[in-house]
Amino acid sequence: MSDRTGTVVTHRRYVPYSHAHYAGNLVDGAYSLGLFGDVATEMCIVLDGDEGLFASYSDVQFRAPVRAGDVLEITATLVKEGTRSRVMDFAVNVVGRGAPSDDAPGRAEVLDPPVVATTATGTVVVPPAPRG
Repeated sequence: MSDRTGTVVTHRRYVPYSHAHYAGNLVDGAYSLGLFGDVATEMCIVLDGDEGLFASYSDVQFRAPVRAGDVLEITATLVKEGTRSRVMDFAVNVVGRGAPSDDAPGRAEVLDPPVVATTATGTVVVPPAPRG
């Protein structure tokens, strides 16, 4: 097994208004965890040719709100690799945000720097490598 730590997978996603769950167009925290599952799945496909299964999350931090109309960048970085386990650090960054006003209801802006919304560490497992 070669050293593949540091491998990064990145997704970008627009948060539709249909995902707003609370006042102020806030999206629930589970939304970010679902996105972590998506990038973890791609990471496992890239590394192991299998979708893998999530085993656990640790140190989940909700640092800033995610709102409908946001453009998110979601990353998974491989930090540790065992025989079957893959430990990844995850981040959801808000890179764009809707900023509607009465005179420009579709107005939006790029956030520079992006806002770190959610971070976590998670462990996924993959099937044993084929023998032979």
